[in-house]
Amino acid sequence: MYVYIHIPFCNCICSYCDFCKILYNNNYIDNYLSNLEKEIRSRYKGEIIKSIYIGGGTPSSLSLSELERLFNVIKIFNIDDKYEFTIECNVDSLDIDKIKLFNKNKVNRISLGVQSFNEEVLNILNRKHSYKEVNNVINNLKDNNINNINIDLIYGVTDNIDIVKKDIDYFLSLDIPHISCYSLIIEDNTILSINNYKNIDEDAEYEMYKYIENKLESSGYIHYEISNYAKEGYSSIHNINYWNNGEYYGFGLGSVSYLDNYRITNTRNINKYNSGVYISNKEYEDEYIRMSNDMILGLRKLNGVSISNFYNKYKKDIREVFCIDDLIKDKLLIIDNDNIYINKKNLYLSNEMLIRFMIN
Repeated sequence: MYVYIHIPFCNCICSYCDFCKILYNNNYIDNYLSNLEKEIRSRYKGEIIKSIYIGGGTPSSLSLSELERLFNVIKIFNIDDKYEFTIECNVDSLDIDKIKLFNKNKVNRISLGVQSFNEEVLNILNRKHSYKEVNNVINNLKDNNINNINIDLIYGVTDNIDIVKKDIDYFLSLDIPHISCYSLIIEDNTILSINNYKNIDEDAEYEMYKYIENKLESSGYIHYEISNYAKEGYSSIHNINYWNNGEYYGFGLGSVSYLDNYRITNTRNINKYNSGVYISNKEYEDEYIRMSNDMILGLRKLNGVSISNFYNKYKKDIREVFCIDDLIKDKLLIIDNDNIYINKKNLYLSNEMLIRFMIN
């Protein structure tokens, strides 16, 4: 089993972010951590946990004492010996004392929300750090035996591809094993949306995507999911479970669980959560929805969906459930031994391809 824990607090609100978050507020945190523990104790059934992922928000915005309390809550779980334990952090809130606390509590993976090293882009995104600060944090992590490090980067904020090239060069100079690269999406009700910020030209964005892909692959990174690249052995165990449509617990404000064929969504209202009302919606997914999700999520991966695993799970052949022969004929989908996957040259346009897949 896998566990996601949501910490919604942030020191500042990024202009592009539509995740469930609120500004750091001492008046909420004590009650929030108490209810987080209550929720976990009331819902967790004692399974062995293979991965814990603490996301946000900005988990590293918590103080040392608040983080210590969070780690005490996590001791509730029965954790596998070969676990992955990830915490999302921002550079400006991750000091050496927190890093030492992470190491003490067996955190073995850090995901840093860097987004860019370019000052213009950072200002647009309302991020606050420099390359030097990122480098210092990464050196401190490595010095404390946390070497499994991911950086998030956002491209397409401006139409200047030279910024993207320099960002990738900066990333490569840091010598870390994982990077997640996302094109800027202007979500409703974000600061960028309110300010009527516009996306760049699609062709320019595609050129950036291909540059990133080619540069990282030629530098020894494996492109294993649309937006994710890793050195051998450093793919995200936790996220792969999502893309395999596996089960997981979600605890905390706005989190989602997938258990026993139910998609369970927690409230995004901090006052409701802190009063003990955790779940806002619970929806059963029938077999066809589950099969569709297996395909839609699985086709995000470069190696796609295992035909035999699909059959063993549902006792049905993929090609009998979904009308994909035309997609295979047009070489939009590829069948290679036991795997069915999106042709790599069409991966960037996977959303359009998946729409066609669902219509068929």
